[in-house]
Amino acid sequence: MYDENYKDLANAIILQAVKDFRPAYRRLRRFPNDRMAQSTVREITKFFCSDYFALLTDLDGPALLDRLIKKIEEKAR
Repeated sequence: MYDENYKDLANAIILQAVKDFRPAYRRLRRFPNDRMAQSTVREITKFFCSDYFALLTDLDGPALLDRLIKKIEEKAR
């Protein structure tokens, strides 16, 4: 049960990072000088590339971030 709760929490953290990244990245595309969007994108990018992310999951953080960016870019076309 403990392991399942840990996995649920880890998944929730990662999902929230994805949910926070999308609007910040979209805003940054439209307004490149938006400091709040810059900060959010930078912070979440660091998270996906961090040891902490690797501790939470076996997913490849940089690859997940790359796929997320590509989907946002595709929708923007």
